[in-house]
Amino acid sequence: MLDRIRRGGDSATAPAAQEREGVDAAIERVLALHPQLGLARRSRTRLAPAVATSFAYVRALVDAVPAAREASAAAWDGDPYIHAWFAGPDEVASRISRSAELRAFFADHGDAPEAYAVLGMDMAERHVLGARMEGETMRRDVPQTTVSFNDHQVRMCAGDEAQLRMDIVRRLLDELALAGLARGAADKSRRAALERERALLKVRLQLLERQGKGIRAVIGGDVASDPGELARLEEQVEENARELSGLGLREDALERELEQVRAVFVQPGRHLSVSTRRLALDRMNVVIEPGGAGRDAAPDGRPGMPAGPPAGADLELRIARLPTLPPRVRAFSLVRFARTSLLPEKSVFEEAEQLLSSGLWS
Repeated sequence: MLDRIRRGGDSATAPAAQEREGVDAAIERVLALHPQLGLARRSRTRLAPAVATSFAYVRALVDAVPAAREASAAAWDGDPYIHAWFAGPDEVASRISRSAELRAFFADHGDAPEAYAVLGMDMAERHVLGARMEGETMRRDVPQTTVSFNDHQVRMCAGDEAQLRMDIVRRLLDELALAGLARGAADKSRRAALERERALLKVRLQLLERQGKGIRAVIGGDVASDPGELARLEEQVEENARELSGLGLREDALERELEQVRAVFVQPGRHLSVSTRRLALDRMNVVIEPGGAGRDAAPDGRPGMPAGPPAGADLELRIARLPTLPPRVRAFSLVRFARTSLLPEKSVFEEAEQLLSSGLWS
């Protein structure tokens, strides 16, 4: 009984220990990205609570992602997600086999029968006119919305799903660290720009104040005789000096950089976001509107499948917002891909050449 109690206590403290390890590892990666931050006063102690906040936030995002789906030609007909993401059963292997990271994983893990991976895709929506059956009547020129998925990419792979999820958590924490360091770099750039501007303004002010020699001192017309211009320049110099003082002393640069990184980790939701997009799609990736003619009610009154072929399904898509300029959004999912489904590298290159040739001649 005592053994069971001890084991129960160990299992209760395991998540907390795992979180501490994850936070400590994230802090070490931050300092590895910018080693000088370690010289700031109590850098690790000050970062720890903020990084713990981000760790909990990121872990919740990753835990909410559904289990990995089998990505295969066989799954294309039965899994509505795989069917929506790929145009045909043969396209599943051809798209995923282009991943250099996936090939490297199988090469490094010769005994792994499958790989767990993150599949990312661009999702595009188009408004078109199509045809639809309403009872026994075919209606044409019906406004419809179609959804397509392109630019399939696999960048992260692991041997099991738990390891893949932990790798995603680490990558997202690294992304937050990079965002914080970028803010620190912007602070440095702003200081450099202000210092250059101040130097130029002072030189111009000196030139204007000295203008009064030569012919202009005799006949007038020198800029220095315009007190308004001098006043404006002096005001610009003072404003510039105020902005510089607001940035703090140059000696405090490491402290400010550490605060920039800490500020990002305190509010991770401002820099990383994953949303859920719910769509009802038929087999041709046409959006089925709620309560529309393409969807019947099930016997118990709940929404059912579209009446007659093509059948459809309700999908919940995970959408990540990328912190790029301009911001981009990508649909993504965890997938399982078998080693036996991996196409030979030559076949992938031949397919790419055919696509390129068709594009050039079309």
